[in-house]
Amino acid sequence: MIVVQQYQLKRGVSKDIERVKRVFVECFDGVEPKCIDGRYTASFEALESINFWFEDGKLCVDTITRPNPCDDEILETNRRFRKFLEQATGYTAKERVKKSKKSVSK
Repeated sequence: MIVVQQYQLKRGVSKDIERVKRVFVECFDGVEPKCIDGRYTASFEALESINFWFEDGKLCVDTITRPNPCDDEILETNRRFRKFLEQATGYTAKERVKKSKKSVSK
C-alpha cells in the first residue's frame, strides 16, 4: 500500500520542482532522482522508492520502505528524509505536524 503525504510550503518558499530536486540531491548524498511523467523518483538505503511532485500547490511525497533494513539504515534514512522535507517545505518537523493536524480538523 502506498500512502501519499501532502505538505504545504511556507510562504515565500518556491514551488519549483527543480528547486526541490536540488534539495533532494543535496540531502541524499548526490542521489539523482529520475523524472517520470512530472514526478521524481529515487531510492536510498531504507527506502525502496521515494517519489515527489507538486499537486494543487502542495508537495506530494510517497515512499515505499525496503523489507528488513538494518537500524543504521533506518536512522540515517529518516534523518535525511526529515532534512529534505524541512528544506523543501520551509517547515520544521514540529511545524509540519501542527499544519497537518490543523488541516485534518477543518
